[in-house]
Amino acid sequence: MKTADPGQELFAALATPFSGEALFDCLVDVVFFIKNSRSEYVVVNQTLVERCGLRRKDDLIGRTADEVFPPPLGRTYRLQDEQVLRYGTPIRNQLELHVYPTGRRGWCVTNKLPLRGRDGGVVGLFGASKDLQNANERDEDFARVAGAVERIRSHYDQPLQVTELAARAGLSVYQFEQRIRRIFHVTAGQLLQKVRMEAAVARLVDTEEPVAVVASKCGYSDQSAFTRKFRETAGLTPLQYRRAFGRMYGPDRSPSPNASRSDHADDLRALVQKT
Repeated sequence: MKTADPGQELFAALATPFSGEALFDCLVDVVFFIKNSRSEYVVVNQTLVERCGLRRKDDLIGRTADEVFPPPLGRTYRLQDEQVLRYGTPIRNQLELHVYPTGRRGWCVTNKLPLRGRDGGVVGLFGASKDLQNANERDEDFARVAGAVERIRSHYDQPLQVTELAARAGLSVYQFEQRIRRIFHVTAGQLLQKVRMEAAVARLVDTEEPVAVVASKCGYSDQSAFTRKFRETAGLTPLQYRRAFGRMYGPDRSPSPNASRSDHADDLRALVQKT
């Protein structure tokens, strides 16, 4: 006969509170953290430490995102934390383009959830961001959706719908979503978003096109909707991203008269390749 909650029994017997830190230290493609109600890092894994260009976890503990990441990125990440802490609303499966203090950039899927105290109030948060790996296009599942994926890559400027893409693949929406998830590790909608954002990054860095033109060429008829989605994805507005990473801007982030359109951020080109 069960006399006690097995979870309570286990955790009560532990010498120290369980945080999962040792486990997440083993995962090199996952960033993991726990933060307190002041949005300060309390637990981090080694991957996060290294991507921030630091040597020890103690260099992160007790600091907030805006103290670690350069502006305006740090402030954006801090505001995201405060939304979870203030309202207790989790962030689930959010596609993001991360930019770390070391200059490393990469796509990931982020989850942030509130930690609640005994009285039900939010006392902190925990989260993880998992790197997106390159898709295996030799997978037998890919052949069935190849036409739809190619349409996304070549017609991302058009108002594509998942129902249309599924029909092109000869699959139900459910079957299409399942295959896309297995191959790309994101939803079909997120795959389209990723392709559009990659195209937007290239245009913001490599050209002087107005943001409204970039938005239109990347499938957004509404510039404000594009700006919201870009900021949600990259942590910066389109103009902030251009000023931060476009080499057509000088050290003071004003346009440089010596920069040409071919003199752009080569390290971003790795992001703007086939998904």
